Amino acid sequence: MSDEQIRRAVCPGSYDPITLGHVDVLVRAAALYDEVVVAVLHNPAKSGTFTVDERIGFIERSLPDAVAARVRVEAFAGRLLVDVCRDVGADVVVKGLRGGTDFAYELPMALMNRHLTGVETVFLPGAPEFEHVSSSLVKEVAKFGGDVAGLVPDEVLAALTERLVRN
Repeated sequence: MSDEQIRRAVCPGSYDPITLGHVDVLVRAAALYDEVVVAVLHNPAKSGTFTVDERIGFIERSLPDAVAARVRVEAFAGRLLVDVCRDVGADVVVKGLRGGTDFAYELPMALMNRHLTGVETVFLPGAPEFEHVSSSLVKEVAKFGGDVAGLVPDEVLAALTERLVRN
């Protein structure tokens, strides 16, 4: 299949850290597209809980083997999402939605992306069991010793415990 025929989607986010809700959306996006580029977007002026390289590693190791070959993880900083899409040859962005609040937040960005370059956004409803899960909430709960097992991959759980609970 030539590069022009490949149906490629971008799944952007900070993934600080990846949650099982993210994994669900990435697996489902990989079933819809030939290749999914997970765009780890970060601001070099801000320090996250995990480094960009750690986030990339967590994402790569969290994906089931059956979809890992269809997913590429790359870091991007200081650029518009539509420029990332152009650079990787994608004409669609896939975003997972947990509920109406996510939709209200994401819709204006999706419309602006389409206005700027014609890039479309596909919204995938998240799995109901992860509707309450966000990276920021997981970090907050873990920081105060709450149990976030079953909400993040096991490796991320161990890293959160090491980084947040003990500091």
